[in-house]
Amino acid sequence: MNANVKAAGHEEWFDVVNERDEVIGQEQRAVVHAKELWHRAVYVLVFNEAGQLFMQKRALTKDSSPGMWTISCTGHVDAGEDYDAAAIRELGEELGWVPSSPPARILRVAASEVTGWEFLWIYQLKAEGPFTLHPEEIDCGEWLELAELSRRLVACPNDFCSAFRWLWPRLAEKLI
Repeated sequence: MNANVKAAGHEEWFDVVNERDEVIGQEQRAVVHAKELWHRAVYVLVFNEAGQLFMQKRALTKDSSPGMWTISCTGHVDAGEDYDAAAIRELGEELGWVPSSPPARILRVAASEVTGWEFLWIYQLKAEGPFTLHPEEIDCGEWLELAELSRRLVACPNDFCSAFRWLWPRLAEKLI
């Protein structure tokens, strides 16, 4: 489990970064989000051998986008942690599966309002599961063909996290 997640009542700490994604300080999660400070996050796309993407439905207890669909694995980069280490840690925390090496980086996204002021590295890898979904993070998951995911996104956009709705067209052109 994440070393920066403490017992109940304690906060996670994030690196606060400047416009060049350089660390300029650390702050608690709640402060970072409340003040819309630039910070870091990772998204990991997990594909199976059939080319389907694992999608997660966020737990209803999440503080942002509860009950909404998003990429296989998402999470913040903790204070003092690098992107690759965060990707591996988040896969373990959310999916109960830890790869032997960092997944491949496929896209970098600058911090903006649409990303929640997060600089993002998007990763991808292949894995078949089975996964052990962390119930405080993920309600359920589903393997989807990319065409079906795009269809659902058009038919029911409000079922998906806003950052994912913005990001998917940019990812789809790299993946399809």
